[in-house]
Amino acid sequence: MNKKKIFNDPVYGFITIKSDLIFDIIEHPVFQRLRRIKQLGLAELVYPGAHHTRFHHAIGAMHLMSKALDTLRGKETDITDHEYEQAQIAVLLHDLGHGPLSHALEFSLLQGIKHESLSYLLMKMLNKEMKGQLDTALKIFQNSYKKPFLHQLVSSQLDVDRLDYLRRDSFFTGVSEGSTGTERILSMLNVHRGKIVVEEKGIYSIENFLSARRLMYWQVYLHKTSVSAEKMLINLILRARDLSQSGEDVFGTLALKTFLKNNYTLDDFQNNPDILKQYGQLDDYDIWGAIKVWQHSDDKILKKLSTMILNRDLFKIKLSNEPLSKSELEKLRKSIVEKFGLKQAEVRYFFAHGEVTNKAYMADNSSIDILTKKGKVVNIADAADLPNIKAISKIVKKYYLCSVKNVSLPN
Repeated sequence: MNKKKIFNDPVYGFITIKSDLIFDIIEHPVFQRLRRIKQLGLAELVYPGAHHTRFHHAIGAMHLMSKALDTLRGKETDITDHEYEQAQIAVLLHDLGHGPLSHALEFSLLQGIKHESLSYLLMKMLNKEMKGQLDTALKIFQNSYKKPFLHQLVSSQLDVDRLDYLRRDSFFTGVSEGSTGTERILSMLNVHRGKIVVEEKGIYSIENFLSARRLMYWQVYLHKTSVSAEKMLINLILRARDLSQSGEDVFGTLALKTFLKNNYTLDDFQNNPDILKQYGQLDDYDIWGAIKVWQHSDDKILKKLSTMILNRDLFKIKLSNEPLSKSELEKLRKSIVEKFGLKQAEVRYFFAHGEVTNKAYMADNSSIDILTKKGKVVNIADAADLPNIKAISKIVKKYYLCSVKNVSLPN
């Protein structure tokens, strides 16, 4: 069988699979599942073109990894063929543990289990099936390999994951401000004392990259309509879970019912391969199929929220610089109870509040380092003529309040 396949990617053009092992990984059902998980969750409710998937992104990130490694090899960095392939695999599989509809279900179905932890467990499962052929990729993913720069390319503040999703998300949403000079950034990479650095002449490309990331957060990832839709989805899943765990027969696929009925911990995933396999069956289609059935549910809350999401009748939302007081929240709760005839315990499904943060660059956390022409390494935030970076380095926090329409939000 010919395994030297070519993908026609809308962002980069033709991407060639040169490794038989990588082809076999891509063909595996647990990786094919990523075709059924959208990259941006519910952002399509704001940007109709945002229908690209985690599969697209994984292939794109692998492609950029090969470009980065080719650049480093050209600058006499020692990278063996085995390391080259395993680094590609590490980034190809970095999102393997993502749940349906982006990050939303990490806070409802899975109760805070991070997708990175599940990615690692699924990678270990694949490695066992493939008789240890991913051993080095696992070490690179976990940052336990002898060449730390390989892990930095997979996960850092300047990794091929971010380079791909910014460019890809910008392309599919049409938000041109998120476009970055990916090729130039990759061509400016080097390795100094075992770690990734950016040559000084690439400094302004990095500044543009960080600015683009900050803008994409406000315009796409933290767009208030996306936040509202995600909070509605979380409330809907929580209602389905609460009903299921109280003994109600809530419709769902076998995989979805498994996670509605049970509150699994990371230890459960680690100790029970069957739970991990069930998770490997869960995708966006499980959720949307259930929502279409739930709109006819006898439970008025499940029915109401499902119908609202399907019809894009979203919570109205308000963003502010200050959190709401307890008295303001209590006033809102009472308004919802009176307007919709709900019990006090049911109100929580019809509003949400919290905070969102924009961390475009964390200067003290795995910094992006610039290699000057004099051979000195400096944090990009300390570059004297880049005041924008210092501004971007500040965490911007906003507080949101969203609720069902026809009630007044506090001013």
